[in-house]
Amino acid sequence: MWGISLLTLLWVFCGAQGLIPPQQPLVFPKYHNEKVVRITEDPKNVVSLLTSANNITYKKWGSSTSEKFVDIHVDEDNYAALQSFSFRHKVIIENLAQAIAETMPQQSDSVVETTQIQPLSEIFFREYRPLETIDAWLDILQQTFPDILSVEEIGQTYEHRALKIVHISRPSDIDHDKKKTVVVTGGTHAREWISVSSVCYAIYQLLQLYLEEPNKISEQLDFLFIPVMNPDGYAYTWTEDRLWKKNRQETHLPKCFGIDIDHSFDYHWTRSSDWACGEEYSGESPFEALEARMWHQYLNDTNHDHKIYGYIDLHSYSQEVLYPYAFSCTEQPRDEENLIELAYGISKTIRRQSGKNYNVLPACIDKDSDLLPDLGSGSALDFMYHNKAYWAYQLKLRDSGSHGFLLPSKYIEPVGREVAAAIRYFCTFILSDE
Repeated sequence: MWGISLLTLLWVFCGAQGLIPPQQPLVFPKYHNEKVVRITEDPKNVVSLLTSANNITYKKWGSSTSEKFVDIHVDEDNYAALQSFSFRHKVIIENLAQAIAETMPQQSDSVVETTQIQPLSEIFFREYRPLETIDAWLDILQQTFPDILSVEEIGQTYEHRALKIVHISRPSDIDHDKKKTVVVTGGTHAREWISVSSVCYAIYQLLQLYLEEPNKISEQLDFLFIPVMNPDGYAYTWTEDRLWKKNRQETHLPKCFGIDIDHSFDYHWTRSSDWACGEEYSGESPFEALEARMWHQYLNDTNHDHKIYGYIDLHSYSQEVLYPYAFSCTEQPRDEENLIELAYGISKTIRRQSGKNYNVLPACIDKDSDLLPDLGSGSALDFMYHNKAYWAYQLKLRDSGSHGFLLPSKYIEPVGREVAAAIRYFCTFILSDE
């Protein structure tokens, strides 16, 4: 039994029980004749000019201070208006609707005959998976590994979906309250599918290690994984709008749905946007986003069980390791030198694993809060670092090329391996920090 890979075992069992639902159809209204443009200038200059420009409507996708680019999503008319600026730029996605269609999971790959599965297959990670499939997979993990893994539902979202936490802990004689807990989260922003698959891959790697060499999993660590921090938003990207970012709860404006969960935490919270329809809308008060509130309440209720020592929040994109603070570039975090040392260690580990470079910088630079302070307010990174975790980071995953949020599924396993390697290094480092 132990010679069969974890995913082979689980997939056969799931298929036999009929617990893996078929892939849902994907619908993507709009985005025809819209494109993504990369402006190859210093992001500080670009953000300042575009913010003051009244004749251009755009959505910011990503940016990199190190690589000096800003990616924006515009329609044809606003692309024409952009030409009046002297920015160096290039179109990286010419037809956004077509790019979305090309990166969707193929129906032919969604159902696999169990007889075709070979040992050591990682079939689950061949494609991105919808929420129902991920939930079914987690249920099977719990049934297969009851001694070390449990799935907890910590509350219901606005659309009555469960927010689930995966707790992994190797049985030991060490008291629970003496263990160091490491938290890994993904899917806070719904469109960042690679963050969801990467949390799932990290869970898979940890369980695979337990099957092969259980003693290599430290008895001194507990793990909390949240693969999908934003269940409603993630489900919405599969059925309605692939590029949706926020959750799906009502706001004070009719027909304006959603709060940016990553701007909803009660640490230097401000209104990052007054427009409830905007992607950066942080609500009218801290913890208005239900998911942020449930997570905060769970941590308070279980503080005696889970002493949070490490926190890694996965996002995309631009290949960066970000450390606190997000809200300010003038506020110095405690033990900043050690934070930076660990961040560079994570980056070096990823480079050794895959050859990919992840730049290290404070989160405030990535959030542009050195220019517009509200953009970094109320972040999960700052809240967890200030209130809960000694070590806290946000990893912005691949890529820095032309895919943006639409990273093809062929990168799921390579990025998953990068994340798993980063977590291994992270755990080794914090265990040595006594």
